[in-house]
Amino acid sequence: MSFRPNSSHSRPNSPHGRPGSPRPFSPGQHTKVEEELHLAGIDYDKVTIKHNPSVPVLYEEALTHELGTVISSAGALCSYSGKKTGRSPHDKRIVEESGSSKDIWWGPVNTKMSEQVFLINRERAVDYLNTHPRLYVFDGYAGWDPKYRKKVRVIASRAYHILFMHNMLIRPTEEELENFGTPAFTIFNAGEFPANRYTTGMTSTTSVSINFKRAEMVILGTEYAGEMKKGIFTVMHYLMPKAGVLSLHSSANEGPDGDVSVFFGLSGTGKTTLSADPKRHLIGDDEHCWSDTGIFNIEGGCYAKCIDLSGEKEPEIFNAIRFGSVLENVVLNEESRVVDYADDYLTENTRCAYPINFIPNAKIPCMGGHPKNLILLTCDAFGVLPPVSKLTPSQVMYHFISGYTTKVAGTEDGIVEPTPTFSACFGAPFLVLHPQKYATMLAQKMSEHASDAWLINTGWVGGSASDAKRCPLKYTRAILDAIHSGELAKSKFENFEVFGLSIPTHVQGVPDELLHPRKAWQGTPQTFEESINKVAGMFKENFKTFQDEASPETCAAGPV
Repeated sequence: MSFRPNSSHSRPNSPHGRPGSPRPFSPGQHTKVEEELHLAGIDYDKVTIKHNPSVPVLYEEALTHELGTVISSAGALCSYSGKKTGRSPHDKRIVEESGSSKDIWWGPVNTKMSEQVFLINRERAVDYLNTHPRLYVFDGYAGWDPKYRKKVRVIASRAYHILFMHNMLIRPTEEELENFGTPAFTIFNAGEFPANRYTTGMTSTTSVSINFKRAEMVILGTEYAGEMKKGIFTVMHYLMPKAGVLSLHSSANEGPDGDVSVFFGLSGTGKTTLSADPKRHLIGDDEHCWSDTGIFNIEGGCYAKCIDLSGEKEPEIFNAIRFGSVLENVVLNEESRVVDYADDYLTENTRCAYPINFIPNAKIPCMGGHPKNLILLTCDAFGVLPPVSKLTPSQVMYHFISGYTTKVAGTEDGIVEPTPTFSACFGAPFLVLHPQKYATMLAQKMSEHASDAWLINTGWVGGSASDAKRCPLKYTRAILDAIHSGELAKSKFENFEVFGLSIPTHVQGVPDELLHPRKAWQGTPQTFEESINKVAGMFKENFKTFQDEASPETCAAGPV
């Protein structure tokens, strides 16, 4: 029998002051943290505040007070986020205020919220938090480089949310915690309580809002933990470029000689799989910055998708799911507590959050030198992009801004044929500035540090997804090995028409005929022409959104 909690999992408040729990602070006995929380509106005279509790304590708190929470057979804490099992991008808002308004890329990604409405939502969140007999507070860092890291404070009513952020942020040492001081950014997570949908500008009972002026984020109406992780990434996407540091939605690893590779790619392109290379050290799997000294990870942990996870396919992730990890929205056996990773009863978006040091070949601290190679991954289901091509700086900017891949039949409901997907900078939902800003900084960094850039198609070769096969993983890994060894950069290249890409004529371990889409094409020359022009047209149509603010060099680097 499977353990499948229903979506109505919220717990009634337990009696205050159970045995073993700390007593509320009395006036005159509170610490600097309590004083700061009091200034933020938290009533420490009525609420027990658990500041940076240990992992075992968070387990105990979640198991005691959060209905449906259990421990898996591997020792991970299994928690449930209720109705919302993924992010709510249409309910995300950024406050329009004089200090940041002129810099923000307003539009579908960044929707405006007035300062007054933010204060209304903030008051609603704080009032709700003050009704809880206990609150949990975690202080941690975003960014491994001490020069650029930001102090983040998370205030939440659920222990599971604090354990999640304990894993995803960088955990301070005891000494750092004693001298932590005032945070640079604070998250008020009152996700159990709904937003008032009649408040001006609200579209539902969910609200995720960021105020750069107040350095605060307020969450209402969603208990999905990923909102906090991506909220901090959004904050870093604003703060870092202003400090001259490029923020990137990417994974990164480092070879035995210290050479760093950065991987960009949307879901399904192989970013996580290809960056998890047993011959190289993992710097991070999702969020990085490129500073004047090199690459550093923003996070202290990993947030891996778990659907169909197995020890055979992804042993590093599978073995990282143990005591201290958080499993989100999974189904497990009621008696054995063994997780069924194939069961998507609650959601296909099952997740696990664990500290990065749970990965055996992780590099701690999570920092590296300047990238030697940039890998832009795409999964082209039309079969017209080469398995690998070398990009010029202008082409890097164009393809980075485009962020192209395709979804194929079976990946989502309603998809019956290859469907193009474009996400600016391979992470449009988290961008704050115009994509050209990040692309220009990327090209400057590449030029300054002589980085090579490659477009790798992990999708189909010889035809479309309906009549050909996907490029075998062993060939993609052989291409990566040639990139990392430096051999591919020394190869002879030929031009690929329409897209103007440089294709190597030979890669060790890969059949030569597979390297050029026209030569690999199994259909008629006419069907190839139709397919390549169709994909080129998709690129051109998508780029119209950016061409007004994109540089002439970037616009000229697209397909002709």
